[in-house]
Amino acid sequence: MKKIKLAYVALFIALTGLWLIADTVLSTANNFFALRSSLINYSGILGIGVMSVAMILAIRPVLFEPYLGGLDKMYRLHKWLGISGLVIAVIHWMWAQVPKWLVGSGLIERPVRIRAPEETVAIFKYFQSQRGLAESMGEWAFYAAVLLIILALMKRFPYRHFFKTHRLLAIVYLFLVFHSVVLMKFGFWGEAIGPVMAVLMIGGSVAALAVLFRRVGQSRQAVGEIEAIAHHKDLQVIEVTIQFKGRWAGHEAGQFAFVTFDEKEGAHPFTISSAWNNDGRIAFIIKGLGDYTHTLPTTLKAGDVVKVEGPYGRFNFGGSKPRQIWVGGGIGITPFVARMKTLANQPDGTTIDLFHTTAVLDETAIGKLQRDALAANVRLHVLVDARDGRLSTERICEAVPQWQSADIWFCGPTGFGQALRKDFIAKGLAPGDFHQELFNIR
Repeated sequence: MKKIKLAYVALFIALTGLWLIADTVLSTANNFFALRSSLINYSGILGIGVMSVAMILAIRPVLFEPYLGGLDKMYRLHKWLGISGLVIAVIHWMWAQVPKWLVGSGLIERPVRIRAPEETVAIFKYFQSQRGLAESMGEWAFYAAVLLIILALMKRFPYRHFFKTHRLLAIVYLFLVFHSVVLMKFGFWGEAIGPVMAVLMIGGSVAALAVLFRRVGQSRQAVGEIEAIAHHKDLQVIEVTIQFKGRWAGHEAGQFAFVTFDEKEGAHPFTISSAWNNDGRIAFIIKGLGDYTHTLPTTLKAGDVVKVEGPYGRFNFGGSKPRQIWVGGGIGITPFVARMKTLANQPDGTTIDLFHTTAVLDETAIGKLQRDALAANVRLHVLVDARDGRLSTERICEAVPQWQSADIWFCGPTGFGQALRKDFIAKGLAPGDFHQELFNIR
């Protein structure tokens, strides 16, 4: 989380600093409308800047994973930037529209209009001729962006519809780029802010086209066939094993992939639950958490052709400490299953305690987990909610007295993980020693 928070703040500071260097109106403005013009420019730069970065992150650029902590963190940053872009766009729109309403109602006096001098540079002369079109396109694109972003944030909005409507933001973004390029203060192009904004908007536009033409992650896709399915009804969980028909680059325990079982539904992210043994197989443990995943036990069958894109993520169990504590809440046990399968063949000497909390005790599933733990030399602690109560920091420390020599890896409900992290840091754990997967693409 620290990396994406720093990236988020750094982006705003950088854009604000570059704008302050280029725009001197704040220090020289002597009336409301001069200030308004300056803040319209500022909010416009911030808005298209954060939207550009959000659009670039939407195409899942693995190049940034080491710097931002993995794709799960990058998608969290993408979400923050999307919400920020929406708020900034509303502010930008208000600075443009509200003063007009105030003038129309007679509350403030209309400023004396000074005709802008005729531009002599050909490209700026063209921009000047397109201002009316750019303003209209920007206004309608703003309305569309508000609607689409609100839909994306509504958890009850079905994923299959989200998958389709969210792509439309790429079109909206391209209209906003035209709006920004034409209306950005011409003098800014000769300042440092100009090239920076050009790079961001070019990068965002390339990403938008990749989204529209469905090229996202194409180089990391492989086709496979469902080899086996195991259904744990009490847990509402299925295990799906896939045999690749094409090339798969391999994966590490803790990573995830986007799986397309149905083209109409689109790709869903699932954590990989198998070790990579160079045999062309990959497995996923999938819980029925939504309308679509609830249907998979009845719709999937052996022999179905599927598409897998990945792998992604940096939940890789790396670290220099001699001990690790794993906490898997519910379906969050998945990355630990994959890691235990890896350790069974490639032990690394780390002392590991795995805490698995579950609302339902499925003897078959727990039996598999116990066998994996035994093979990997992992000490397993299973807690059933109704029988054992809530897992807490105190219970973990009691079970592992040497917890201070460990780093902690958590996968499960976000609130549960945040509570554990807060408690462990209060006890003296270094923040960097608590690793949490933010597996929430929306």
